Amino acid sequence: MKLIAILAALGFEQWRAFDWRTGAERAFRGYAHAIELHLNGGTRGQGALALAVAVVPLAAAVALVAWLLVSLHPLLALVFDVAVLYLLMGFRHFSHALSLIIAALRDGDLAAARRALAGWRGASSTDLSGHDVARLAVERGLVDAYRQVFGVVFWFVVLPGPVGAVIYRLTTLVASQWQAAQPGEDPGPLGRSLDAFGYPVRRLLWLLDWLPSRLTALAFAAVGDFEDAIYCWRAQARHWPEAQGGSAAGIVLATGAGALGVRLGGPLPGVSGEPELRPDLGIGDAVEPEVLPSAVGLVWRALVLWLLLVLLLLLANWAP
Repeated sequence: MKLIAILAALGFEQWRAFDWRTGAERAFRGYAHAIELHLNGGTRGQGALALAVAVVPLAAAVALVAWLLVSLHPLLALVFDVAVLYLLMGFRHFSHALSLIIAALRDGDLAAARRALAGWRGASSTDLSGHDVARLAVERGLVDAYRQVFGVVFWFVVLPGPVGAVIYRLTTLVASQWQAAQPGEDPGPLGRSLDAFGYPVRRLLWLLDWLPSRLTALAFAAVGDFEDAIYCWRAQARHWPEAQGGSAAGIVLATGAGALGVRLGGPLPGVSGEPELRPDLGIGDAVEPEVLPSAVGLVWRALVLWLLLVLLLLLANWAP
């Protein structure tokens, strides 16, 4: 049933992605922001309480509905699983954004590529070159694929019903909403620091990411350049900064760069004129616009590998 639910959700998403899914995510971010406004006193205890308020009620409601539907009829539970996964997964979201950037760069329209990237990342892209746009698009695509597909699928398979997928996706949204302010940015509501307040959600996300990020990296290595991917994982992933996604993002990006044979990371034009320094990932060539379709292909191949492994695990459980 779980594999059927995953395949059905992916199929529906490829067929049509409704705008209300983005609206639901935006509404939850607003809910998390309101919790932060009321409970952020700058302590870890308040952060833990706020995290529970943000995640537990929705996860409990999903678990209760799933349990009731299973008791009524397994097909009802399957339909509910598909609906929840359809709401949570975003494969088409990042592939569509990449497609817009690919088309713009192919047509030589750098301004359109910058606009597409800015709308995707939620950050200014006016000073980026074509190579910078392509590099950031690959980075964002790999991380989004992990956060919105591989991580969701892993916890959907591991925990009963769709509750694992819900807990994981809500935790990623809360963590991004309560991320610590960087130098020169607003430190948070009412000037209170998010460092201690956001620690519990960052720690929970680190725990939830530990295994699926490594399994995703292994999948990238298996369907790409295995030797380079493993080398980049071991030598470079740990240097990726916490502000850019931490260890999970570092593992996914380093392995993805090695699997694709390109260089990710590296300096970027800064908002204040000073370059934004980031560690180099990968040992191949600089990212060319032609590499972007290869990044989408890498994610597809890795996802197919995951689905085959899920099938084998299910068959092993059914075997007498």
